[in-house]
Amino acid sequence: MTTSASNYDIVLLDIEGTTTPISFVHEALFPYVAHSVGEFLETKWTDPEVQTHVQAIAQQANEDVKDGIGSAIAIDLDADSSDEIRRKVLANVDWQMKADRKIGALKGLQGYMWRFGFESGTLKGEMYPDAVQAIERWVKAGKRVFIYSSGSVEAQKLIFGYSEHGDLLRYISGHYDTKVGPKTEDSSYKGIAKDIGVQPTRILFVSDNILEIQAADMAGLQTVVSIRPGNAPIKEDCKFQMTTDFMTIPL
Repeated sequence: MTTSASNYDIVLLDIEGTTTPISFVHEALFPYVAHSVGEFLETKWTDPEVQTHVQAIAQQANEDVKDGIGSAIAIDLDADSSDEIRRKVLANVDWQMKADRKIGALKGLQGYMWRFGFESGTLKGEMYPDAVQAIERWVKAGKRVFIYSSGSVEAQKLIFGYSEHGDLLRYISGHYDTKVGPKTEDSSYKGIAKDIGVQPTRILFVSDNILEIQAADMAGLQTVVSIRPGNAPIKEDCKFQMTTDFMTIPL
């Protein structure tokens, strides 16, 4: 569907490659975890929240071993020593990150670590200036802005709450991650529309991923493809509206 003036009430935004450069995720967020996860686990091992994430990683690792997935290493939380558990957790996290897996256990640990990075000032959420301006513009025009990203809701809030443009969470009405469903399935977008309480046709979805755009379109949402440096190229015969500047999207 195409957009025209004042025919949508809700803006649903992707993050990576849309509001935020892909390079920030792959050159700042992921390396922060990869480089510090060993020291982080060692110094905070007794933290109850850390142990919750360790248990989640262990459960995922054991399921992966059973299913023969990747380089998973089984973890026995009852029989293995603390040092063995920590070593195996690190090994599992390492291969999962290299495989860029979108799984809850890994996202949970990453989000927990990013929280410390953002709160300490080591990390700042990088945002495209036109995305920030457009979000402010949408909200002032009476539209509500929501986020739908493959990153966890916690990670989303950190990026927007500790952005280089200040705390942007005041502009965001809600967050969705893949707990609502895969971003490439139309049922996910229908579920979001139902949760927000609007018809799908009243939602404008902006993303750099053409498969997500297609799924949203099938669900009845209006769509705009985000064209940013470093994003995957879009075919010239793409039928969807595209933009390099969010301020050009009609209100």
